[in-house]
Amino acid sequence: MAYKHDYDKILTRLTVILSKLNDGEALSVKELAKEFNTSDRTIQRDFNERLVSFPIYQENKKWKMQDGFRVEKTKSLEDEIVLDIIEKITQSIGGKFSTKAHKLLSKIKNEDFNPIYTKLNIEDISDRFEDIQVLETAIKEKKEVRCSYDDERHDIYTATIQALKIVNFEGFWYLIGLRDDILKKYYLKNISNPTITDTIFETDGELDTLLDESISVWFQRGVEPFEVRLFADKSCAKFFKRRPLPTQKVESLRADGSMEFGVKVTHEMEILPIIKYWIPHIFVIEPQWLKEIVKEDLESYMDKMSKIK
Repeated sequence: MAYKHDYDKILTRLTVILSKLNDGEALSVKELAKEFNTSDRTIQRDFNERLVSFPIYQENKKWKMQDGFRVEKTKSLEDEIVLDIIEKITQSIGGKFSTKAHKLLSKIKNEDFNPIYTKLNIEDISDRFEDIQVLETAIKEKKEVRCSYDDERHDIYTATIQALKIVNFEGFWYLIGLRDDILKKYYLKNISNPTITDTIFETDGELDTLLDESISVWFQRGVEPFEVRLFADKSCAKFFKRRPLPTQKVESLRADGSMEFGVKVTHEMEILPIIKYWIPHIFVIEPQWLKEIVKEDLESYMDKMSKIK
């Protein structure tokens, strides 16, 4: 979890960006990165993830607000944006968390209409608030935590973990931590009875870099990333242009709208589900062994389909 000053910096940056877009400016990622003293990747992530609910688009490498749309300034622009985004994100989480958040936000906003709509398929963890509070404290104080864990393959066992981050990948919540100096990902709902110990541990910034460059929870620590080169036809290339993968690098854009691009991963399962999602509109160029995996999986699928009556 990010600390308060991290949230403050993000909210300030998003508010300034939206104010500029609201005033009709066309924004360059590189110029914004320089203005806010951050990386191009962080700014790109702002547009592709944090501001995805707003009607913005990229044209000639500059981001713009769609014509005819304006964020109403009937109250503080920053307050309006923050409250609307928070409300829609909490609605997507659902459950008791969403109900409580909506009641609190309604008192602050004093209005029913929200022009923002999000569709985030995030699992409900409102029944785990007490456990999450323990884990958050352990992360902030850098103290090892002891808990029970059900890995769904063996009996429930006791684990002592150096908890590093609580993260969400593809709607599912995980605890990222070290166990015997090995980076582990624990499905949050399978953790029970966490207890903070007196053992303090040290951390470095490696995990933040890994998370920034990861595509899914399959990312690996201590593994040299390898490049996957892909070809996307025009029907899906536009989606990779709108929301580039974390390590995506475009190699060529073609007149017909298709493109070749590369992405670096530490495990094939970071990219395989994405490839399979876009079949038949995406093709593996390299490496050959990954191309063979896709081919074998498709052949296996077709073989099983042929046996279904």
